[in-house]
Amino acid sequence: MTTQSTTSSVTSFLGDKPVHRIGFGAMQLAGPGVFGPPADPDGARAVLRRAVELGVDHIDTAQFYGPDVVNDLIREALHPYPENLRLVTKVGATRDDQGAWVPGAEPADLKHQVEQNLRSLGVERMDLVNLRRFERDDPDRVEPALEDQLGALAELREEGKIDLIGVSSVTAETVRRAHELVGLGEVQNAFSILDRTDEPVLEVCRERGIAYVPYFPLGSAFTGGPAALAADEHVSTVAARHGVTASQVALAWLLAQYDRMLLIPGTSSVAHLEENMAVLDIVLDADDLARLDQVEPKPVGH
Repeated sequence: MTTQSTTSSVTSFLGDKPVHRIGFGAMQLAGPGVFGPPADPDGARAVLRRAVELGVDHIDTAQFYGPDVVNDLIREALHPYPENLRLVTKVGATRDDQGAWVPGAEPADLKHQVEQNLRSLGVERMDLVNLRRFERDDPDRVEPALEDQLGALAELREEGKIDLIGVSSVTAETVRRAHELVGLGEVQNAFSILDRTDEPVLEVCRERGIAYVPYFPLGSAFTGGPAALAADEHVSTVAARHGVTASQVALAWLLAQYDRMLLIPGTSSVAHLEENMAVLDIVLDADDLARLDQVEPKPVGH
């Protein structure tokens, strides 16, 4: 693997918008299973306010987190929003009354979901909307044509309801096609030091200057997550050298892969939030990166 740099600038770009390289993923602010309210709504709002105080200007959310719960918490905690705050959402699925995931990817569905996000967040325009597809995690699923889906989002962009368009859980070929069709503000796929199967997509983003936003940045629950990182001798050695946690090393490694890598680690804890934000203070040198490249990947499904 070719690493791009050993240092991390504090800011990068989401499309043409400068943002702090560490944002906030709001999914964990909902109740269990990303459904219903959290046990401590006041605590969730406190985390959001603290994130902004620490410089977060990029929050990733979705109306189907809850549903509405997370967007409501964001609006209650932060509205009226700071002028530089970028709110990013995703569309392509819905929830039923029991919390089950329901397909919702037809062009008309996507438009409706964007309107739901605008309403629940209390804004007139989303800074970026990701089209969530399932071609990576459910390749046998029959989905609407990419061109039709992106066309619906492009119509909303023309109406001023969307600024940037992104894609999520997609292949490298879909990234190329989507970028040609509408121009992409970001790609959001699973990627971590434990699961590097998305390297071909990351390379397309590097070639085209598209922001890459990894989900499962510490590996997923299926690969052991933070516990697997802490147990890895290479990660733990680098962590000990810098006096930081294994999870912080894994996030710093991601930042070193690409200058438009943007992180959105999520948490419902202020202490954990502050730990995540401190990652930019970690400078991995060439020896660190060489050691970390020896980490044995544990990709999901392999």
